[in-house]
Amino acid sequence: MTKLSKHMQSLLLNWPAKVLSLVFALLVYVFIQYSTLGARVVTLPLEVSLPPSLEAQSLVPTSVEVIIRGDEDVIYLINPNAIEATIDFSEVTEEGISTSLVVLTYDERVFDGAGISLVANPNQYRILFAQRSLP
Repeated sequence: MTKLSKHMQSLLLNWPAKVLSLVFALLVYVFIQYSTLGARVVTLPLEVSLPPSLEAQSLVPTSVEVIIRGDEDVIYLINPNAIEATIDFSEVTEEGISTSLVVLTYDERVFDGAGISLVANPNQYRILFAQRSLP
């Protein structure tokens, strides 16, 4: 019983300093992990699907910026051609302003496995639609 109490006493001796050291070590680890993260911005062509019965009255986007975040050593090795950006307005049936999200398509196994995230900027577009004018 005395050996157990001696071990417990040595463990509890200067416990504030031990806890503070552990917290400091964790902060250093987190700082190093986040300091190696970077961001790369690429501009990709945007494939837009428009409704057949309506025509766009506002500007239809042709490209979108994509922010690639991850380890700086890896993000610059990514081929932007491996990412497709699309936006679908084909289901719009009424005149007015419609909003749709930008969808990024990529090989998730490769990107998620390397800890890389992709975000479209902006992540949605708004287009004004009106009935097609007859020629």
